[in-house]
Amino acid sequence: MNDLPPFQQELRPPLGVVYGCADYQQQRTQLIQIDHLIVESGLENRLVAQALDAWTKQAGEPGDTWKQRRGFDRQRANKRVHLHRAFRCNIANQLLGVSFRELSVRLADSPLLQWFIQVGKLDGAHPPSKSTLERYEKEFKVTAVEQAVRKLVQSVGTPEGALNLLGLDQPLRVDDVFMDTTCVKANIHFPVDWVLLRDSTRTLIAAIGTIRKHGLKHRIPDPASLMNACNRLCMRITHSRRQKDGKKHRKAVLRELKKLAATVGRHGQRYRQMLKKHYQETDLSKAEADLIMKRIQNILDQLPEAIRQAHERIIGERLVPNAEKILSLYEKDVHVLVRGKAEAEVEFGNGLLLAEQKDGLIVDWELMRKQPPADSQLFKRHVNILKRTYGDIEAVATDRGFHSLANDQLLEQYEIYNAICPKDPRELDDRSKDPRFLKLQKRRGQTEGRIAIFKNVFLCGKMLSKGFTHRRITVAWCILTHDLWVLARLAAAVVKRKAA
Repeated sequence: MNDLPPFQQELRPPLGVVYGCADYQQQRTQLIQIDHLIVESGLENRLVAQALDAWTKQAGEPGDTWKQRRGFDRQRANKRVHLHRAFRCNIANQLLGVSFRELSVRLADSPLLQWFIQVGKLDGAHPPSKSTLERYEKEFKVTAVEQAVRKLVQSVGTPEGALNLLGLDQPLRVDDVFMDTTCVKANIHFPVDWVLLRDSTRTLIAAIGTIRKHGLKHRIPDPASLMNACNRLCMRITHSRRQKDGKKHRKAVLRELKKLAATVGRHGQRYRQMLKKHYQETDLSKAEADLIMKRIQNILDQLPEAIRQAHERIIGERLVPNAEKILSLYEKDVHVLVRGKAEAEVEFGNGLLLAEQKDGLIVDWELMRKQPPADSQLFKRHVNILKRTYGDIEAVATDRGFHSLANDQLLEQYEIYNAICPKDPRELDDRSKDPRFLKLQKRRGQTEGRIAIFKNVFLCGKMLSKGFTHRRITVAWCILTHDLWVLARLAAAVVKRKAA
């Protein structure tokens, strides 16, 4: 790995003195502690150095003349500043849990956030825009961020690291591990079958309107009238259940919606071909035209199957297997997850496994692209990852979904205490006589709360990132921010205890 190039640090104004406002003081202390953690642990420099090396390889050789080399060095130094800012903006984004637009406004308004992301200067501040913040999230490889989380946990697991970073006398060891799975909900409409026809029609009409606005027109009805017709049909199909002979009326309205969707599909195909041939006659760039054509083609490829699916479910009254079902026109890697929960019998999204240690640090995880297997089938792979990453594990506690004879034998082979909740009630009664088992199972209940905090606070309920690759990098940033948040709270508690 290449050495990081030196660059001139900007003179930043110190943070002002603020009295009162306990929430502000808590956030200020938290950001100061996180700043200390990412600098002293080397976390920020490692990630920036890896991303900078990748940029250097992509950029190629600087050239032979001194002017070319000097220009290349200047670009590399500027790229380093850019990456440092991207890293800190990603942490602030996940910590605050706001949209890119709102974060851009907060960065422009808050001296505390300007100090944290290092954009505050003596003569003013130049915070990044919402589009820049969105690009920042993808500046770092997902594998590098995931590795950074494990490096951070390893650093506080040593006596020197725990003392220097947190002021603790004892390291935060990964000895007792608590594991559970959940569903990360996708940002999609509830997959009612006729809703797919509505979404496809709306997307095509919006794309047609964009093409017409930029100067290419074909003889069709007014796109606004097509949109109004779609909305009227959707309202009729929604309220059909309240009418007499509602099922018959619902089928009749669906037939009209199918015809409208097919008609709009043909219009979309013609406009796509026209844009492909004559985009030079518009003020659209090649990239913008390609994006519009890709958006139209995505709908056209799925529209026949969406129409068939709606026909089978509503008119034919036949079930469509989950493996063949379209859940979203825009997200391919989402699945039906039968959770059996009181508030969510069925959820739509991706499976997520989380493993935490006793202090609340998330030490292992997996966001599953495909339909998630049974919890018991995930167990062996992640126990091996934990042993390989953090050394000897003393105990593993899970719920009854992870229980199997093979997993019991695996823990016995590794000489790890088995705190998996058994499925057999009689075996559970026997295990409950062991005080250590009861203690670990009682602590495992906090893992449910940890998952709720991670999903509702850091992931904000459901991820807005599109595509599995982007959802995976979002999860990695959220886990890194979560662990920094936990460590900052521990460090702040040490400071408070010593001050008292």
